[in-house]
Amino acid sequence: QVQLVESGGGLVQPGGSLRLSCAASRSIFSIYTMGWYRRAPGKERELVAKIGTGGSTNYADSVKGRFTISRDNAKNTTVYLQMNSLKPEDTAVYYCNAVPVPFTFWGQGTQVTVSS
Repeated sequence: QVQLVESGGGLVQPGGSLRLSCAASRSIFSIYTMGWYRRAPGKERELVAKIGTGGSTNYADSVKGRFTISRDNAKNTTVYLQMNSLKPEDTAVYYCNAVPVPFTFWGQGTQVTVSS
């Protein structure tokens, strides 16, 4: 069972940036399409970005042009989410997991709070 550990969240002002990291317990990112999901208070979990095994990327309209997903191609154990021009509506717990069918066990996530 692969374990996923997210990190890099925090409190940031509107317009600021954060870089999230997702570390896997084994090299899987060359096998699975991976994505960053988020869950805001009172809302359903949503997929905001994904990266395919070949490196292709897709983004939700709400983050397109502001977020960039990437991965460590050397080890295939870390996926990143660079978040720029953050907005209060980006406030959520962010998780990484496989796409379209997530692994059974989710990491603890990392809290991102965008507030002045």
